[in-house]
Amino acid sequence: MNMKVNIAGVEWKNPVTVASGTFGSGAEFAEFVDLDRLGAVTTKGVANVPWPGNPTPRVAEVYGGMMNAIGLQNPGIDLFCERDIPFLKQFDTKIIVNVCGKSEEDYCEVVERLADEDVDMLEINISCPNVKEGGIAFGQDPKAAENITRAVKRYAKQPVIMKLSPNVTDIAGMAKAVEAGGADAVSLINTLTGMKIDIHRRTFALANRTGGVSGPAVHPVAVRMVYETAQAVKIPIIGMGGIAGAEDAIEMMLAGASAVSVGTANFHNPAVTMEIVDGIEQYLKENHMEDVRELIGAVR
Repeated sequence: MNMKVNIAGVEWKNPVTVASGTFGSGAEFAEFVDLDRLGAVTTKGVANVPWPGNPTPRVAEVYGGMMNAIGLQNPGIDLFCERDIPFLKQFDTKIIVNVCGKSEEDYCEVVERLADEDVDMLEINISCPNVKEGGIAFGQDPKAAENITRAVKRYAKQPVIMKLSPNVTDIAGMAKAVEAGGADAVSLINTLTGMKIDIHRRTFALANRTGGVSGPAVHPVAVRMVYETAQAVKIPIIGMGGIAGAEDAIEMMLAGASAVSVGTANFHNPAVTMEIVDGIEQYLKENHMEDVRELIGAVR
């Protein structure tokens, strides 16, 4: 039985990775998860300089998931290259580096720095606030998304995955924009913007007031957006958003995703990714399918 998938010329042993920001850069989970069994590991977002992130509290539980406003806290590209890449190279898995920035120059600096590093793919987080445009995310304006894709592609040696924000009215339009800019793949969805108020303290649950909602509650939204995107673009899709088990992952692939990314579920079940790999394999056996690629976009 074939579990391999090809994403923009990179062959993964199976279609399962982890969502950026939910897995560190692998070291925190290595004692719970056999990293050799993952198709790819997607790292936490990395910027050109260390980011301290947002003030606390920055995580809150909500119905059907969680909300976070971590603010992309990260140690910066220098420490990442020195510490995290060598750690991940010990394992037989593909390495996807998630890149964040506050300006076009920030992104390009990180991508250029990674050009000579031994990593397999880059995932560009365009849900970051574009400081030069008054804080609107790059991923909320099709022109800005196309421009940042084009800029990054000038420096990238690895295939570029553009990570799309769901906080838009037309996800297919955003996907077409990054495809026009030269994206090799897209991943979606990033978190939905939400808010929680603590009625006992009569204040916001997060210091940032708003945060990104993730977990099972967002899954139907993610499936719909993956489906719409699959109808609009020819490049591969990595589907994510509330995947908590094999059934969710299979649903995402049937909607058009070539691979899936597991996020929030890692926090309460660190072994979930391995269970999903096994569950997909079991589903193929039960349905007398020889190749996992038969699932991709099978529902039209």
